[in-house]
Amino acid sequence: MQRVNLTEDLSLSRIVHGMWRLADWKFSTEEILSLIEHGMDRGVTTYDHADIYGSYTCEEIFGNALLKPSLREKMEIVTKCGIVIQSENRPSHKSHHYNTNKTHIIKSVEQSLMNLKTDYIDLLLIHRPDPLMDPSETAEAFNQLKESGKVRNFGVSNFKKPQWDMLQAYLEYPLVTNQLELSAYNLENFEDGTINLCQEMGVAPMAWSPLAGGSIFEESNEKAVRLRKTLEIVKEEIGANGIDEVMYAWLLRHPAKIIPIVGSGKKERLDSAIDSLNLSMKKEQWFNILTSSMGHDIP
Repeated sequence: MQRVNLTEDLSLSRIVHGMWRLADWKFSTEEILSLIEHGMDRGVTTYDHADIYGSYTCEEIFGNALLKPSLREKMEIVTKCGIVIQSENRPSHKSHHYNTNKTHIIKSVEQSLMNLKTDYIDLLLIHRPDPLMDPSETAEAFNQLKESGKVRNFGVSNFKKPQWDMLQAYLEYPLVTNQLELSAYNLENFEDGTINLCQEMGVAPMAWSPLAGGSIFEESNEKAVRLRKTLEIVKEEIGANGIDEVMYAWLLRHPAKIIPIVGSGKKERLDSAIDSLNLSMKKEQWFNILTSSMGHDIP
């Protein structure tokens, strides 16, 4: 399995397993453990979480499956905080909003550590840009968590350049990643310069929804149909088993060292993402997919 170095002390598996839908899979503890061990055997050592996933339940479900202490030692846990949602599991939350103040971040991390049955988080991300963020206060929370050893590295998710620059200006150490929506179907972060910023900073981005949330397989709109046709052509050309592998390979081909997050509980879906690492995509094929998604030729 390829790995991507984010710092001298932190590297992630090139394919990350996302736990957003873990509660929906209705797996037993033994089934979750089997899924984790399957991924680990194939080199997937990085697991992506957020405090709010599964209405605040996914972290605990995952933590309950880590019955073998040796598993935690071999994996990297990424989690996120900063979004507040209404949930029966958090009766005090009265509305959907963002909160990146010091008290909330530290409290969220303490709860995540308890849920995940661990004493440290490898990588903590601010989940969404908060228009009321006080970067000095957010930085204070990061510093306290880092000094205590409870969080080893920090990053963001869904940040644009001004938001990234603002928070980074208050930190004495670098943010190590930006988790973004990236796929051949959704080009926003390619087109608005966000990926270019990652390259400029030498920061490898993580890609959520790399298969466009599955819409590429189901949607009947003109764009989806057009792109699906192109993906099928490239699939045959490069010997992929499915267009999902082609979509992963398209992201992996980019020089920004994009790290796709697989959000499926099916072992075969995880295997498809891993197998895409062995595919070779020519530049012409990459551009054919790009122009098909855009709906027009490049200038």
